[in-house]
Amino acid sequence: MKHLRILTAGIALACASPALANDDLVEKMSDPTQWAIQTGDYKNQRFSELDQINKENVGDLQVAWTFSTGVLRGHEGSPLVIGDMMYVHTPFPNIVYALDLANEGKIVWRYEPKQDPDVIAVMCCDTVYRGVAYADGKIFLHQADTTVVALDAMSGEVVWEQVNGDPSKGETNTATVLPVNDKVLVGISGGEFGVRGHVTAYDIETGEQVWRAYSMGPDEDILMDPQNTTHLGEPVGENSGTNTWEGDQWMIGGGTTWGWYAVDTDENLVYYGTGNPSTWNPSQRPGDNRWSMTIMARDIDTGMAKWVYQMTPHDEWDYDGVNEMILTEQEIDGEERKLLTHFDRNGIAYTMDRVSGELLVAEKYDPAVNWTTGVDMDPESDTYGRPEVVAQYSTEQNGEDVNSTGICPAALGTKDQQPAAYSPETQLFYVPTNHVCMDYEPFRVAYTAGQPYVGATLAMYPAPDSHGGMGNFIAWDNINGEIKWSIPEQFSVWSGALATAGDIVFYGTLEGYLKAIDAETGDELYRFKTPSGIIGNVMTYESDGKQYVGILSGIGGWAGIGLAAGLTNPNDGLGAVGGYAALSDYTALGGQLTVFALPD
Repeated sequence: MKHLRILTAGIALACASPALANDDLVEKMSDPTQWAIQTGDYKNQRFSELDQINKENVGDLQVAWTFSTGVLRGHEGSPLVIGDMMYVHTPFPNIVYALDLANEGKIVWRYEPKQDPDVIAVMCCDTVYRGVAYADGKIFLHQADTTVVALDAMSGEVVWEQVNGDPSKGETNTATVLPVNDKVLVGISGGEFGVRGHVTAYDIETGEQVWRAYSMGPDEDILMDPQNTTHLGEPVGENSGTNTWEGDQWMIGGGTTWGWYAVDTDENLVYYGTGNPSTWNPSQRPGDNRWSMTIMARDIDTGMAKWVYQMTPHDEWDYDGVNEMILTEQEIDGEERKLLTHFDRNGIAYTMDRVSGELLVAEKYDPAVNWTTGVDMDPESDTYGRPEVVAQYSTEQNGEDVNSTGICPAALGTKDQQPAAYSPETQLFYVPTNHVCMDYEPFRVAYTAGQPYVGATLAMYPAPDSHGGMGNFIAWDNINGEIKWSIPEQFSVWSGALATAGDIVFYGTLEGYLKAIDAETGDELYRFKTPSGIIGNVMTYESDGKQYVGILSGIGGWAGIGLAAGLTNPNDGLGAVGGYAALSDYTALGGQLTVFALPD
């Protein structure tokens, strides 16, 4: 009955509105037997109504089948399942496979783009890719070289393609795209190369550009109406994207958009976050550096911003704000509200009204976070909504560089892009986290197009005075702003979580374990070690009446860049090589999809 109700609701939604190119995606997202979008649904909840696998029997899971991708780099994202077809992607060179689930996983087609391998040198933190998207009978691939390709979902033939950026300037891609209404929304990577971030909408049918919204710059570039776009309830005012930058520094200002998107179809709004300002040396870019490190709420059709919220003004630590926004309807202070919850790299979990942009909750989701005492929550204060910085952990004093030690979290944040999950049954969020601190040494750096524009040397290590590991998997109450339970892990949890109606939560570990956890208690119910470390996102689907759980394994990403790229200098990988050196004692390179099911 659960399945019937959800499917009926999805069809009703599609029929109630004018026909749009993504109507069949809306219907497929509402069918729990499929996995039609990387985030599970437009709300980014990563929750499945499937309950054949549950906390009573999950301990009996077995490997049902496996598939080698043929690529040995970091495997992020997950496969999609549309009908009887599964679509599997790889990191660079971004191969796409279509597998027939009704015919023993036979490869129906493969798409192998021909990309210039020079793009690898300008990819910040491994050659990862977070997965393809589906809509309107097409598979959408955003290649590392920023070419956006629409493929026929049944044949693999190219329908259209567009170039979204210029790798010679450091513009690359690691993120998935979002089909919504009659558009495909596409971001850009390259904040460590002085790229100015933007989100672009392309027409689903033709690939023609509809709008582009930059993260910073003149009002017409960032698509902001000075009087009708708000920040914490107040109009942003004219030139908000330039007047907190020195001179024309905004032109190489970062704020790239390599994270996830969420959609409220009723409000016709898309939500996403922007990344770090360039350079990492804060003394070279005085001011708040708007609108880097910002949650954006934009109209899907026009791109115009309705509201924004800058989480880390004048970032000094590389706390990109690109992590996913998770949309819920919950009661807070006795009132049912449409909420947005965001676990930021800066270590603070935010709960906001997603219609108005009102800030409701802002609390640390790792006790180790020390760079700030917290966010000023007094609406009457001049510093309302700003984090209160602890001077000891600042990397700039009076416009001068400062070498700071013991900063928590490290630059990779209390959580990076690895997405959390939400269960409407427990009303808890299940969050993969990093429990890592750093030493930070800024230095002066000059901008040259296509060359690194970082300006900092980092060293990373486990948070002191704790469990000795580098990660936790937590359950979070977004209304009260508190951890309900926490599972310590030896390494950061770099895998996206999945919650299900079977009262279980799945996640993967950097050593390569797929784990199943009791959603209420956090008790471990199952573990299986896959061939390589897991930085992919767990997904589930049903085929021929049977539920399956799938996960990509293949060590890499920022945490695993040492293994993925064969690096040994502890300062390489922006400090991650030294911090995660022990990973090589537990796992090796790989590229495999592992699919689990209960025995017949």
